[in-house]
Amino acid sequence: MAEPWQDRELVIAVGGGIAAYKTAFLVSRLAQTGARVTVAMSPAARKFVGPATFAALSGRPVATKVFASSTFPLGAHIELAERAELLVVAPATARFLAQAALGLSDDLLSTLYLCCRCPVLLAPAMNSRMWEQPSVQRNAKQLVQDGVHFAEPGEGWLSCRQTGSGRMAEPEQILQRIGEVLSSTSKK
Repeated sequence: MAEPWQDRELVIAVGGGIAAYKTAFLVSRLAQTGARVTVAMSPAARKFVGPATFAALSGRPVATKVFASSTFPLGAHIELAERAELLVVAPATARFLAQAALGLSDDLLSTLYLCCRCPVLLAPAMNSRMWEQPSVQRNAKQLVQDGVHFAEPGEGWLSCRQTGSGRMAEPEQILQRIGEVLSSTSKK
């Protein structure tokens, strides 16, 4: 039986957080099971996992700049938004949630989000103190009202060496949410 993402065009935007290593597993699994995956990375994400990892796993160039004329002549944010059937942001940082909720764009991930007309799935990841902040929760609620889908963070061991909420959903949970979102949308 085919996966809901088979032969679908997915853009995976990787935010800056230690959970970016989980996104490598997600990209690998999607590519192995028939998705066409392009990765976009924030500068902070590249501190945790290198673009070469995602290029090898996806078989495609990785977008790291808004303007990369040799790879994306019209701008990565525009070209990727036009091809995407689903935008997944994993990990979605507190900064990204704020930018998206307020419509601010000053980097690749936020401009890509604003250009997309496809469904969006966010997988937040951050320290529990950050995730529980009223402002972060307000931004998440605003994004739900805007029609954005979430792979809710769980509780567990965090990179700050504490246990709490804010841990990015596991790759299998994100895959399940991707399947649910894509099953409810028509193919381009």
